[in-house]
Amino acid sequence: MKPVNPAMTELLATITAPGRTAADIAALRLPESYRAVTVRKEDVGMFDGMSSSAKDPRKSLHVDEVPLPRLGPGEALVAVMASSVNYNTVWSSIFEPLPTFGFLERYGRTSPLAARHDLPYHVLGSDLAGVVLRTGPGVHAWRPGDEVVAHCLSVELESPDGHGDTMLDPEQRIWGFETNFGGLAEIALVKSNQLMPKPGHLSWEEAAAPGLVNSTAYRQLVSRNGAAMKQGDNVLIWGASGGLGSYATQLALAGGATPVCVVSSPLKAEICRRMGAELIIDRSAEDYRFWKDEHTQDPREWKRFGKRIRELTGGEDVDIVFEHPGRETFGASVYVTRKGGTVVTCASTSGFEHQYDNRYLWMSLKRIVGTHFANYREAWEANRLIAKGLIHPTLSRVHPLEDTALAVCEVHRNVHQGKVGILCLAPGEGLGVRDHELRERHLTAINRFR
Repeated sequence: MKPVNPAMTELLATITAPGRTAADIAALRLPESYRAVTVRKEDVGMFDGMSSSAKDPRKSLHVDEVPLPRLGPGEALVAVMASSVNYNTVWSSIFEPLPTFGFLERYGRTSPLAARHDLPYHVLGSDLAGVVLRTGPGVHAWRPGDEVVAHCLSVELESPDGHGDTMLDPEQRIWGFETNFGGLAEIALVKSNQLMPKPGHLSWEEAAAPGLVNSTAYRQLVSRNGAAMKQGDNVLIWGASGGLGSYATQLALAGGATPVCVVSSPLKAEICRRMGAELIIDRSAEDYRFWKDEHTQDPREWKRFGKRIRELTGGEDVDIVFEHPGRETFGASVYVTRKGGTVVTCASTSGFEHQYDNRYLWMSLKRIVGTHFANYREAWEANRLIAKGLIHPTLSRVHPLEDTALAVCEVHRNVHQGKVGILCLAPGEGLGVRDHELRERHLTAINRFR
């Protein structure tokens, strides 16, 4: 659906006009409102008493017309051409583990500027590719008309704690999840230090797909703040064809490591093979059941799983486990890691309460490392790999903005591969490509998940 707001129609026409200039964008009349995907505070209790799997994002997500937020110092307004769905949007839509309005209320109390975020609706979304419309006071690196992607780290950096690693800032938040005015919208409000150059060989929807998951996987696997992967490492990757795992698989291959890809279907196994992985475990076909019942794990299954890994690797255990399912798999992850190896964990999409046998950790000198998204430098490096054509988007399907609830439902039900994209202002797929020569060299890899 194309914008019906006349100011938005004019904005889109200017952005997409051949030869448009920074002055053209700067001269645009900004709309007073825009369409955005929201959850509403009044709906917070709608799923009370239901299991997570029974909660339907199609009932809680709305596409609303919302007022344009006021631009503050160090910030930018971006016309969002495309965005994508992350698991934090699933959590937001089903109000788990907590409704996000508590995040907005706490943020709103920190300063008069932050108070803008505390609203009875929450504009979601932690990815975007688009065009800078306006910048606030103190912004010098970006100007109207710049084509950008955004990472989702929002920090204040008024505490010394964040100046060695911005992820340690006590006011660190995830944009579009713990802040308002996210990327599943026609316009987004970001801090200028979230912006990065859009890879020129990608379309809008392709460029919007990697941001959160690629940066998260980079810190988790490659960075010294995570597992510090090296050449020759064996890396067990859960959900290796999914939104996060598909980037971990690529990073392992590009970095000279050997991924051991765990998937849940023959189709997902084939996707991993297309990426170049050779060691693959279809956990559904091999029927691994790490829990006897809701309260009891089965160590015999851990052992069977470890034996299967050694069969694939020629007798070696894994140096690193790339963990994100959480409760369902964590006991097995700790068990199968080699002596002195590392379990690096984030997300916990199957549950946040992890149980494992500490004897296999403590007596074998293993480490558990927690990671969360990425700092600006890590996000920039991850985006640079995309821009150089060394890591590729894993976009599998694309929906228009008005069908975002359906897209989020697909991710919640795990019936997707890779990333699911959302067209916001872009009138169709395939637009926004600037470097056709580089694109042609990598076209097969770019379309691998389509």
